[in-house]
Amino acid sequence: MPEKYFITRDPELRFLIVIAGILTFLLGTSYAVGHNQEKAITQTNEEIVAPVEEIKISPFTSITLKAKSAYVYDARTKSVIFAHNENTRMPLASLTKLMTALVAKELSPAYGTVTVSREALMKDGDNGLLAGEKWALNDLIDFSLIVSSNDGMHAVALALGALGKSNASSSEIVNDFVSKMNIKAAELNLKNTYFWNETGLDESDVKGGAYGTARDVVSLMEYIITYHPEMLNATREVSATLSSLNDIKHVAINTNDLAGSIPGLLASKTGYTNTAGGNLALAFDPEIGRPIIIAILGSTEKGRFEDARKLIEVTLEYLKQ
Repeated sequence: MPEKYFITRDPELRFLIVIAGILTFLLGTSYAVGHNQEKAITQTNEEIVAPVEEIKISPFTSITLKAKSAYVYDARTKSVIFAHNENTRMPLASLTKLMTALVAKELSPAYGTVTVSREALMKDGDNGLLAGEKWALNDLIDFSLIVSSNDGMHAVALALGALGKSNASSSEIVNDFVSKMNIKAAELNLKNTYFWNETGLDESDVKGGAYGTARDVVSLMEYIITYHPEMLNATREVSATLSSLNDIKHVAINTNDLAGSIPGLLASKTGYTNTAGGNLALAFDPEIGRPIIIAILGSTEKGRFEDARKLIEVTLEYLKQ
């Protein structure tokens, strides 16, 4: 029996056997701990060398613009694609005519008519309209948006302002129309937009005819293409021939130099004055049912088109990611 053995054998031998048992236990424990540590290290290394998800870099990071403000918006997903000083209030120039056309459309039936007065022709710019010439409202708006006619939009304001005031003066009529433009801006929650006139022409050397932000311009265009999609159809074309009710034909050349080269163009409007610089707003559909709206403010007369081309190209690249 072991008990008898340990009792009868030499004490020194028993001591050696005990030490050997302790060493065997320690070696076994050390092996187990080392094995577990090696396994943990292996797992850690595997985690370190595991594939890392690729980080996507926005193609907009390297873009440079001449514009002081720009905004690119995906109307389908309601998401911002690009923003640069989008809430900075700036002169709108002829982008004002977007609101002029919208208010006119909502004030008058489609079959309404407008007579171009001599007073209307006193506005800066000559696009070939004639005093006493009668137009269908829709046709005159189309013509005025394509060529950015100050005469045409002033004639519209004179025809539709102060409709219930038969004795109103010309200035009162136009002021009433412009007031309706500002009311509409408030309804659309365009908090940084205000109109001083219906054309966007500068009021003075230092004061613009209207002020707004790139974000507000995009919101206005989104409203138009959503609720009045036909209103800006004419602005897709490089040129168009429209006739007044006097059967006088007018060739309208689009002030948007990019009109024939933008894929899926839905709408566009240019603007330029000394205080505003070069402005441009446009909407295009790179996919079916995915309108992308771009607003550019404070560029140069030619730079606005260069800026637009860059933003369109980079947006298309962004959408492919």
